[in-house]
Amino acid sequence: MKMKAGVLTVCGAPRPYAKSRPIHILEVDLDPPGEGEVLVKVGGGGLCHSDLSLINGDRPRPTPIVLGHEGAGEIVEVGAGVHDVKPGDHVCFTFNVSCGRCRRCLEGRPYICERSVAPRAAGQLLSGHHRLHYDGKPVNHQSGVSCYAEYAVVDRGSLVVIDRSLPLDIAALFGCAVVTGVGAVVNTAQIRPGSTVAIVGLGGVGLSGLLGAVLAGASRIVAIDLFDEKLGLARQLGATDTVNAKDADHVTQVRDLTDGGVDYAFDLAGAIKAMETAYLVTRWGGTTVSAGLSPIAADFAFKQSGLVSEEKTIKGSYMGSCVPVRDIPRFISLYQQGKLPVDRMMSKRIGFDELNEGFDRLQDVATVRQVLVPHA
Repeated sequence: MKMKAGVLTVCGAPRPYAKSRPIHILEVDLDPPGEGEVLVKVGGGGLCHSDLSLINGDRPRPTPIVLGHEGAGEIVEVGAGVHDVKPGDHVCFTFNVSCGRCRRCLEGRPYICERSVAPRAAGQLLSGHHRLHYDGKPVNHQSGVSCYAEYAVVDRGSLVVIDRSLPLDIAALFGCAVVTGVGAVVNTAQIRPGSTVAIVGLGGVGLSGLLGAVLAGASRIVAIDLFDEKLGLARQLGATDTVNAKDADHVTQVRDLTDGGVDYAFDLAGAIKAMETAYLVTRWGGTTVSAGLSPIAADFAFKQSGLVSEEKTIKGSYMGSCVPVRDIPRFISLYQQGKLPVDRMMSKRIGFDELNEGFDRLQDVATVRQVLVPHA
């Protein structure tokens, strides 16, 4: 079938993207689903820093590539061997397909499935195939999803069936921002009620982490960002304190507010300076968690003697350590109960014609979460 899609043709294009237009809106060919695959009509695709990292060259991938890894939609067709989902089901995409058979999947950690690494890096589906083409040549898939398009063919392991009553543009947020941010707090860190928490970076993932800390019963939540508008939103969503990271003494401010530092500090910005802040505001015996993906060549340095003498813990968190089939439905249920108001992060719904401008807004930190609605 032919469909409209947002195709990134070059990584590292100059700003502004509204002028250089690295994302081309093209009519591409989409093959039918193969064995173990599913065709989905896309209802919403979130604009995330992980997509931006391809566009600005921080984390390049082979091009051309149809962007989009955070999204939701409705199943249209299933391929051979797929019997547990059906046309009409509403689904949320997951950006790291799980095979269900490798060591990591079998030990309950499908978010770091070993078999998914090579095909994802090559722009393929788990099968090793490309289902996207333009002018007879393969077009790469992003994270096995590529939901900046009217339709997507994905592996069955990239989908979680969700409640049909949830609007698909809101459901899209649960595919990355919510699982990564909330999951980092409740799964990776497993914070205890009454804990003190710092959230560094207040994009979609950071605000999700803040909501996760509220949900988990943190007694004090310090929100840290460079922009006062986001700090204001953080206070509305439950932050007890806010600190602007532009202040030269912002680390001291946090340590003073929390009697020497927080129990858990989260880098949810994907920047080394954010990670440094998170580590420095962590108390002795506390835990620093990073779920932000910095530029691929960036290094984080710390004094090893301090790590030992202060007995700190540093943890990485990928996809919020979530088991998608378990966690996405329960996070959606919490949203529907009013306990996880992730819709408050929604900044704007856009069409294909605004994709490049949307990433200018994201790069300029002038927005939280924009969602592409392909069929609007």
